[in-house]
Amino acid sequence: MWFKNLQLYRLPVPWNIDLAKLEEQLARGPFVKCPSNQPLSRGWVSPRRDGALVFSLDRQWLLALSVEQRLLPSSVINDEVRERAEAMEAQQGYAPGRKQLKELRERVTEELMPRAFTRRRSTFVWIDPQNGWLCVDASSPAKADEVIEHLRHCLDDFPLTLLHTQLSPTSAMADWLAGGDAPAGFTIDRDCELKAAGEEKAAVRYVRHPLEGDEIKAHLAAGKLPTRLALTWDDRISFILSEKLEIKRLAFLDLLKEAAEKSAEHADEQFDADFALMTGELSRFLPQLVEALGGEVAEEK
Repeated sequence: MWFKNLQLYRLPVPWNIDLAKLEEQLARGPFVKCPSNQPLSRGWVSPRRDGALVFSLDRQWLLALSVEQRLLPSSVINDEVRERAEAMEAQQGYAPGRKQLKELRERVTEELMPRAFTRRRSTFVWIDPQNGWLCVDASSPAKADEVIEHLRHCLDDFPLTLLHTQLSPTSAMADWLAGGDAPAGFTIDRDCELKAAGEEKAAVRYVRHPLEGDEIKAHLAAGKLPTRLALTWDDRISFILSEKLEIKRLAFLDLLKEAAEKSAEHADEQFDADFALMTGELSRFLPQLVEALGGEVAEEK
């Protein structure tokens, strides 16, 4: 339940969509198991496994996109195509041409696809319609794009934008490291990555290493820029901030999780408690992160 990454997006404040209407439109793209002749299937599933496509608690919403993929390695296809091409050459007296090889590959793929193993994963989405946040628990923009693309496919109107701040994460992180101090409410931890901007892309990575010494400042003076920096907010949430304004390795203080566990007696109550606590913390954390980055850039109308 606890998110481990955040890909950050903005919606209008507030996003005026009715919960029932959102459920109705998401039902246009439900998950169905991957057919035997298709490499991939994706769609919405119930995040709480109670049949509802949107879990709602205190005007905070949770969605889940499930993706099932057939695993058919290209090496398996290539080996089979090679064997059949050799057989064709022996039979017809000459090697098959480019068109024949293309048709052969398509036929082999179609024949092998039903026998391929499947792998299934789910990606969760938190939506705060009142404050205009949409956050995807994905480690990369590509996985978040799967979710956004399916939302656009299902919803009649989806006014989503990326989050843009006055200061770029790179320049802000460089200022914090150069000054040896994080903005109010945040502390600098012991992980950092700096990269040179030149063609060589020389990089230095620190893991569990103090970041307040002259060594870091020397790298900054030499032109290296921070691309990742470990931070803690309010002694409650630790995370890695990336140059692309991604939140990685998101971790909530153990005391927060213990508080949620104490307030729940069974699985459903635990789900509710975890979600309420996580969204409550993130609702406080994100505005302060934006403020630390100079505030949000207003969207031009």
